[in-house]
Amino acid sequence: MNAVAPDRCPREMPMTRGSWIPGLVHRRTVWAVILAVAGLGTIRGQEPASDRRVPPPDTLPAELVLDAVPLGLGPRPIPDSNPLTAERVTLGRRLFFEPRLSSDGSLSCASCHDPRHAFTTSDARAVGFEGKVNRRNAPTILNRALGGSFFWDGRADSLEKQAIEPIENPLELHSTLPDVLARLSADPTYVAQFQAAFGEGPITADHLGRAIASFERTLVSANSPIDRFQAENARAVSDDARLGLWVFESKGQCWHCHSGPNYSDESFHNTGVSWNQTPLDLGRFEITGQESDRGAFKTPTLREVARTAPYMHDGGMATLRDVVEFYNRGGIPNPNRDARIKPLNLTPLEIDYLIAFLQNLSGELPTRP
Repeated sequence: MNAVAPDRCPREMPMTRGSWIPGLVHRRTVWAVILAVAGLGTIRGQEPASDRRVPPPDTLPAELVLDAVPLGLGPRPIPDSNPLTAERVTLGRRLFFEPRLSSDGSLSCASCHDPRHAFTTSDARAVGFEGKVNRRNAPTILNRALGGSFFWDGRADSLEKQAIEPIENPLELHSTLPDVLARLSADPTYVAQFQAAFGEGPITADHLGRAIASFERTLVSANSPIDRFQAENARAVSDDARLGLWVFESKGQCWHCHSGPNYSDESFHNTGVSWNQTPLDLGRFEITGQESDRGAFKTPTLREVARTAPYMHDGGMATLRDVVEFYNRGGIPNPNRDARIKPLNLTPLEIDYLIAFLQNLSGELPTRP
């Protein structure tokens, strides 16, 4: 396996290491079952938070594996324009936890994507600069290496573009790229790391995005009990979880949207979440202008769903039971509701089984105890 060990630089967090998932030694791609249930968020935490939160620490292992395929996932697609190298991952990791990406040094990428919380937070909606509350929940960034579009509305078409947008968002890191590049360029240790990763020359926004994206591509979750069950380990899950898998694939119809190894079709759907709120969050419509996209949002992964409450794009549901019961009712009727969102008529016992299945999609995370 190709693992990355960090150089030790001033202000650097402990860098990368690669032994955090025993299943990483498996080179075969193990197809996970085509599964599903739906969206994610909570009502807790909608009040403004403290405007001086301490950026979360780097709790990752000392090294991260670059090239292994965890049980249940396929190979990570790596763009030709940004090959995955140890130098870029190490630099991207440092930048991910770097508070100097924010205008006042109070926030980092990890502030909304905390490794201690499955790379999200327990806030209903993301809390950014000076405690300002964003309008959407911060989704986990685990397995985004498998993504085709990014953010709830899909406004970024690459992980590289996603990585730098929060820097200039006034509700997030509230900075500017020129200011960030100037701060990094004034630090000789960063200059050395950027040159090691990208060659001679000044630090650029393109380099910044490619480094953070490289690090994010190492953040994967798999090797869950369901993955082991699908690999023919019949004892990996309980009877309730097995029955929940049946509900997921049959009566629940979850797999229509939550499909593939990452349990997401990487598409956009209107389920009626927050449809009755004022003002209405238009979702994908804000990007495409197409009426059919009004109120549609990205299908989130179900991996680690038991660890990423609250749920839905607006953070409006506190528990998995809230989510399952929402879909059992058929969402919220509206002119653009996806035709597949309709009452499921699940029994209370079937709901319990489905929740047990979802809880067994938690795998092994790249975090230290």
